[in-house]
Amino acid sequence: MVRLNVKHYRELTLDELYGILQARCEVFVVEQNCPYQDLDGLDQRSIHVFYTREDGSVAGCLRLFKLDGDADTVHLGRVVTTDRGTGLGGKMLHEGVERARTMLHAKRIVLKAQCYAEGFYAREGFKVCSEEFMEDGIPHREMELVCG
Repeated sequence: MVRLNVKHYRELTLDELYGILQARCEVFVVEQNCPYQDLDGLDQRSIHVFYTREDGSVAGCLRLFKLDGDADTVHLGRVVTTDRGTGLGGKMLHEGVERARTMLHAKRIVLKAQCYAEGFYAREGFKVCSEEFMEDGIPHREMELVCG
């Protein structure tokens, strides 16, 4: 059983922040063998959507923040689940989109998808809007969802 949490950075407990960072490191750095600068200064201005297990550990997370100079566009990123094959990823993505719309009044949501995950985001309505590019040694494409 997992529980949904939605908090701005300043509302996170130290254990929640640690769990979010641990989940991101486990997947993005260790599992994908991709050393990169995860702590990029954007968490502090983000809303964090995350699921916790009964023991308090983080099963999945993502973050949302408004783009600088564009009050209508929200960036959705750092999407990770450690509980795969459970449907949690899709549920979390859907929740993130809804929170971007309701809490941040997004008219457009953008993200940088690892190419292998494009279908995952497309199921929620995201469309590819860029050519393939390399980021941290992994092929990506920008995707967007126009909110109606």
